[in-house]
Amino acid sequence: MRQEKVFAIKFSSVYPLYVKKVESKGRSKEELDRVIRWLTGYSEEGLRHQIDADSSLEAFFAQAPQLNPNAPLIKGVVCGIRVEEIENPLMQKIRYLDKLVDELAKGKALEKILRT
Repeated sequence: MRQEKVFAIKFSSVYPLYVKKVESKGRSKEELDRVIRWLTGYSEEGLRHQIDADSSLEAFFAQAPQLNPNAPLIKGVVCGIRVEEIENPLMQKIRYLDKLVDELAKGKALEKILRT
């Protein structure tokens, strides 16, 4: 899929898939929201607004209050690509989020996911 198409995907369409993925592995929506807020700097209200506003992934990350300064510590492979080697900054942020969701679904401790 071309990057432009990925950037245009609505966050509100991806979010329920993240919820389903983590809940099917015994994790909670609250934990997922905490991980998303950690990465993006959104408040609970701000995150809910982004879901309700039908924002694209591009807008979701562009409007994020602040990417967590520890985000570059997120390493690993998503869809066969190392997240730390992705050159496009927006695609890298999207893959950071994918990687965090994967770690949550795999049962990794929240403290480790949040790089604390």
